[in-house]
Amino acid sequence: MKPLILLLALAQLNLAAVPQKPNILFAIADDWGAHAGAYGTPWVKTPAFDRIAKEGLLFTHAYTPVAKCAPSRAIVLTGRHAWQNEEAGNHMAYFPAKLKSWPEVLTEKGWHMGITGKGWGPGIAKDASGKLRKITGKAYDKRKAPAPTSEMGKIDYAANFNDFLDESPKDGPWCFWYGSTEPHRGYEYGSGVKKGGKKLSDITKVPDYLPDDKIVRNDLLDYAFEVEHTDRHLALMIAELEKRGQLDNTLIIVTADHGMPFPRSKGYAYEDSNHVPLAVRFPGGVNKAGRVIDDFVNFTDLAATILDYAGISEKDSGMMAITGKTWRHILESGKSGRVIAERDHTLIGKERTDVGRPNDWGYPIRGIVTDTHLYLKNYEPTRWPAGNPETGYTDTDSSPSKTLILEMGRHDRANKFWQLCFGMRPGEEFYDRSVDASCTHNLAGESVHEQRIQDLRTRMEAELASQGDPRMSGNGKIFDEYPATNNKGFYDNYLLGKMPKAGWINPTDIEKEPIQQP
Repeated sequence: MKPLILLLALAQLNLAAVPQKPNILFAIADDWGAHAGAYGTPWVKTPAFDRIAKEGLLFTHAYTPVAKCAPSRAIVLTGRHAWQNEEAGNHMAYFPAKLKSWPEVLTEKGWHMGITGKGWGPGIAKDASGKLRKITGKAYDKRKAPAPTSEMGKIDYAANFNDFLDESPKDGPWCFWYGSTEPHRGYEYGSGVKKGGKKLSDITKVPDYLPDDKIVRNDLLDYAFEVEHTDRHLALMIAELEKRGQLDNTLIIVTADHGMPFPRSKGYAYEDSNHVPLAVRFPGGVNKAGRVIDDFVNFTDLAATILDYAGISEKDSGMMAITGKTWRHILESGKSGRVIAERDHTLIGKERTDVGRPNDWGYPIRGIVTDTHLYLKNYEPTRWPAGNPETGYTDTDSSPSKTLILEMGRHDRANKFWQLCFGMRPGEEFYDRSVDASCTHNLAGESVHEQRIQDLRTRMEAELASQGDPRMSGNGKIFDEYPATNNKGFYDNYLLGKMPKAGWINPTDIEKEPIQQP
């Protein structure tokens, strides 16, 4: 009997070492690209994110399938691609009642589920009876603190997290959504230098699609200052978990909903649009901390991963079929580099990522990203990719960088930055990411690349067809028919000279005369 008792004791120790239901801290920033110390970005200081990467895993190929807030976050919540999420595949959307989110599932299963800051949106989410839903949990936003700049919010994320923990049951698991609204615009111009102690020379390289100008460099440093605000609150949350003895029983996932809010980034479908930071820490399940993972992962995987570690099967969740796959094998493999050979690519795309075109139409794209290349299919190339000129190119947030480039274009429509950020696109785009990280040199149309483009197009379309993408069955117009939650007449008001009150629009960005492409 003694050997049996010993085996049972060892089994109990093993179960204690690897918790079956860890607590979960999910941190997602608004508009933060893959800029962090862990990624070698010298002008953005992120000690908390870097710590999670050092004590856990750092992902080098993490992507959101859509580079805009609402559709990206809908993918996070449902585990389904935007083209599978019906209305929720658009920005400013109505979240379908039949789509359940994993925070709703955790709440149903008895988890203490809470959120501070931004969850899903902008949009409206109601159940079948018309009641508003808490699709990201109970809000904890009472605590406020002085804002570091005139443009930043006053939510004290870390203090709200403490309130949440105080209310958490001692014998039950919890899950918290930390949704920082930074570094979403607007920014206090010059704050990175004046308040962050940064220098314009800290930026070693400006992205190739932006002019290397002091205005742009200041804009980038202001963005960095807001990223660092998000990271400081994450550090306080980690410290609180340590203080309460809960850090080593908490799965921590840190990411952002899409790339930075600059021209040709947020709202587009390029590398800097969809590539996001991702670090994961969980000592009870992560084998060999400090690993760097090269597997392609995307936001459809998050629901599967969280339900897996929560011990809830997809069948028992009541959610619609999840497209993504759990990261458990990657986390627990002990390997670095490419852990799962099949994770060698990801799909990206978009439909309506903002209003600002006639009839609230979008700019539909589908694409595929591999280790070395990016292929994009633009389904409506006669539309303006950044929104119509007469509405101020509303698919790109207003900013000093945006206004600078638009002014360049007014003097010279052939200006390369204006063309890259606001000009019309061809039906196909193809970039060699190994030598063109900023994706500014389109190789589509060059005969030497025809076979590779065809192979990627075929692979992409086969995968999209298997996922039921309406674009693959000739019914893509359905995305243009889904109503936007803004009041009708948004575009028409521009034509009548009635400027809508929208914080992301700079009135000087609106073109007064019709634009003719050179």
